[in-house]
Amino acid sequence: MAKIVDFPANRQGGPDPVLLKVTGNAGRGRRTNAEIGRIRDHLTPDEVKALIKAAGELGRHRTRDRTLILVAYRHGLRVSEVANLRWDQIDFKAARLHVNRLKGGTPATHPIEGDELRALRKLKRAYPDSSFVFTTERGGPLTRSTVNKLIARAGHRAKISFPVTPHQLRHACGYYLANRGVPTRTIQAYLGHGNISNTQRYTALSDAAFKNLWS
Repeated sequence: MAKIVDFPANRQGGPDPVLLKVTGNAGRGRRTNAEIGRIRDHLTPDEVKALIKAAGELGRHRTRDRTLILVAYRHGLRVSEVANLRWDQIDFKAARLHVNRLKGGTPATHPIEGDELRALRKLKRAYPDSSFVFTTERGGPLTRSTVNKLIARAGHRAKISFPVTPHQLRHACGYYLANRGVPTRTIQAYLGHGNISNTQRYTALSDAAFKNLWS
């Protein structure tokens, strides 16, 4: 049976300082931006591109990891939603993804863009025997901890100036849609928010309403 290789410690033998900021708070709830040195709680589109590129340069599961980041971003997935994503949620023929939301969220069916569909097909060929889209070498789903670690590593590799977490990809999705002028109700449905107040944070900080004020 194949051995699952965890992320190594640093060369001094202690815990990796890159990961401590992200995973060192286990069991104490989500930390604030100030506590972990973040200037904001989302990534820009350019930072997401850099993160995907960096994930493709790290470790043995490069196709899996960069596809995970792309899918999490495009569909605004929470860490557990992406970790437990199954192949039977994906309709390759229709290019559709059925999103099962957690925390009482509303499920939805999302379109899958061409680049994402190609990445998922490639991933399916690489891991043909698992029911889960993002799998360990033993065929089981990734843990939340593993997803946190691989994204933190990619963020460090991409030289993003603050610790990167999976939830920032969900927020990045919301802000991207808001900045494109997508209606708040549509963003709410896309992200599966039960309460629209959770969606209004994105439109409130969007600069779309202020464009051309000085032209």
